[in-house]
Amino acid sequence: MLIVIEGPNGVGKTTIARLLAERLRHRADQSVHLTTEPTRTRLGELLREAEAIIHGRALALAIAADRTMHVEDEIIPTLDAGNIVISDRYVQSSLVLQRVDAVDLREIWSYNRYVLQPAISIYLVDDSRTIARRLAARRRLTRLEATGTPERELQLYDQAFDFLGRQSWHQAKIDCRERDPDQVVSAILDILSPLLARRPAA
Repeated sequence: MLIVIEGPNGVGKTTIARLLAERLRHRADQSVHLTTEPTRTRLGELLREAEAIIHGRALALAIAADRTMHVEDEIIPTLDAGNIVISDRYVQSSLVLQRVDAVDLREIWSYNRYVLQPAISIYLVDDSRTIARRLAARRRLTRLEATGTPERELQLYDQAFDFLGRQSWHQAKIDCRERDPDQVVSAILDILSPLLARRPAA
């Protein structure tokens, strides 16, 4: 089972993905692998460093290449080994951040449409002012974090949600307002419970 955690910069994806992995590992029959995009491979790390100077279509293509390798070299083998995989970011991040970088949605989709479809994508949403405060507290912002705004990213994530819904992707939204991370993870587990119940024992 591939579970994707998505949402705008500053919404808390990394914290929630880590806590979700910990909670799932405590279930007796759950082996969980936590991963992220861009990947921690040489290509992914290069993209993290080069995001400030690679723009638009070139960045969209490079991110799609990193994602393809991520799926083929890490995600599928890990799933085949019987593990649950949680990815902090996936296709939705491209459908949002590359649009912030002025690339058309359907062009971005054309680079990503053949990747593995997750069992479910979880979108985290929060108040834009809360997200803005978190970003302001960071010592350094990436180029795309500085270019976009929480309001714009939330809007683009709504559009990505609608677009992928038309592609029959299984998705859910979690409103993080007035919830601490443990409460957010509990809400995610409530959504996952039917999927986990159908999962064959390892």
